[in-house]
Parts: sequence; C-alpha cells; structure tokens
Amino acid sequence: MNQFYNRHFLKLSDFSKRDIFELLRISLKLKNDKKKNKEIKKLYNKNIILIFEKESTRTRCSFEIACYDQDAKITYLDKHNSHIGYKESIKDTARILSQIYDGIVFRGKSQKDIEILSQYSNIPVWNGLTKEFHPIQILADLLTIQEYLINKSLDKIILTYIGDINNNIANSLIEASLIIGFRLNLISPKKLWPNNNTLLNNLLNQDKIFITDNIDEGINNTDFIYTDVWLSMGESSKLWESRIHDLHIYQINKKLLLKTKNKNVKVMHCLPSLHLYNHYKKYFNNTIISKYNLFNGLEITDEVFESKNSIIFKQSENKLHVIKAIILLTLLKNKY
Repeated sequence: MNQFYNRHFLKLSDFSKRDIFELLRISLKLKNDKKKNKEIKKLYNKNIILIFEKESTRTRCSFEIACYDQDAKITYLDKHNSHIGYKESIKDTARILSQIYDGIVFRGKSQKDIEILSQYSNIPVWNGLTKEFHPIQILADLLTIQEYLINKSLDKIILTYIGDINNNIANSLIEASLIIGFRLNLISPKKLWPNNNTLLNNLLNQDKIFITDNIDEGINNTDFIYTDVWLSMGESSKLWESRIHDLHIYQINKKLLLKTKNKNVKVMHCLPSLHLYNHYKKYFNNTIISKYNLFNGLEITDEVFESKNSIIFKQSENKLHVIKAIILLTLLKNKY
C-alpha cells in the first residue's frame, strides 16, 4: 500500500520531504504519460465532489480535467447551489458526502472549515485554497522549478517572494522552505509582515528564511522571483489605494530583475495577474495609477510577464499534473 492512501491533503506541513519529492516524481510521470498519450485510466468508478465557496478558473479546470482524464465523475457545488455552512453544518456535510463520494475538493474561506470537513470525513479531502494555505499551487510551483533547474537541486535554490507576505501563497512557501530546505527570501514593507509576534519571531530565527523590507538585500543572486496580486481574494476593494501606496516600489519590473545579478532568473506568479493596463484601469481611479506611474502593470509589468524569464504559464499547466497525482495516490491503495 502506498503511503498516501486515504490521506487528506490540507497543507504541505502534513507531509515529509520524502513525501513531497514522491508527489513531484509521480506528477512528472503523469505529465509525461499524458503528453505521450500513454496515460492509464484508473479512476473509472470514482466520484469526486468539488465544493467551491470561492470562485476559480485554473484550480477548478485542473481538478475537472484531472478527473476526466482518469474517467472519474464529478459534481460541482458553489456557494449558490448548496446548503453547506448555513443550512447544514460542515460536520454533517462531511458525513453525508462521505457515504456517496470517494473524494472531496474544498476551496473556501477558512482553513478551520476544511479541518472540520476532514475530521468528520472518511474519504480524502483536498485543499483547493483557503485564506491560510494554497498547497496545491505551491506543489505545482515546485514541479515547475524542478523542470528549470540546471546543476542544482531543489533544496539548494534561492526563491524570493515579493509583496504581501500575509497571504496563503507566502504561508505555503514558508512551509515548503521549512520542509525541503531551500532558501526563502520574503520582501515586503514591515506594515505587511505577519502581525503575530510569535510567528514573526519564529520566522526571523529560521536559518533558511530571510524577511526584509529592503529589495537590494533580498533580491541578490536569487534563482526565482515570485509575486502575487497585491489584494487577496476576499479582501475589501477599499484597501486598493493603501495597498498600492505600500507596495508600488516592490513591483516586479526590468530594473528589479537586473538587481538580482542573475541573467537566468525566473519569474513566477500564481495568477490571475494585473499586468495589462487595459484590464485593470477600470478598477482604479486614474489618479492613483498616474500618481504611482503604474501604466505598465501593478504587481508585475507586462514586459516582465511576457519575457523569456517568465515561467508563469508553466506553473498554471503543472497544477493539473500535481492534482492528478494527489487524487490517484490518495484514492488507490497500490503504489503508482
């Protein structure tokens, strides 16, 4: 029996370094099998439910295609067409769904909710995103990084995350760094550092994690630069002006790439991205855009987004393959 059978996938810290590398190995195998039309369908009698309190493009599509590729059947529920959380408790929902499904995908507001769901479920529960963690995204990112490594192992890289470090991407990157051992630089204005003093002090005392508000200190010789939108899903749009004020100097642009002194540096983003002026100008007062000279992107410029340094769309593609690996390994008893 494989070590993942019937396990939940809620956050990366539930798994060992050995587990993570095995998930990446199987993900890459599945990716290659699909591209060579050699994929073996093993989930023809499985039923999967997708519970999405929060909207999604890439995560939903990746879960659905992963299931379709393996002949599993799916049911999709969003906040408008289910009773979960208001008419029916999450505890009761877990026990009901466990009787008729083989696996549950949950994408919602709170990690606490998915923890309750998993506690009362006797089938695997997979985290499609919560406010606190986004483990599937980071697993896809690690697979992407692995594919671009030359003469360096995953635990020897320097990855620099720039922006708001109080979000699920930063949290899951921290977990990945602590498990795998790669160097993680977190660059952010102090105003956006973790407001939990115990957590912050713990992070500041980690050998492999470096937190700074100084771009020059954190960016030198990095292998990968990672950013995200400056306002997370669920945050009030009223925060945009203050967030732009705090973060505009942390934009990923050509000048910042040159500061790395690494011509092969790769740029990452979990998407969606506000890099096209004609896309985001409808959301903001033009006075704000003019004040901070943000006509060529917000968190990342269009120039960098479309550059040869960008591996952003490879990250998106790889989400499908890691999701498929997680589903197969947690639903099937035998080693893949």
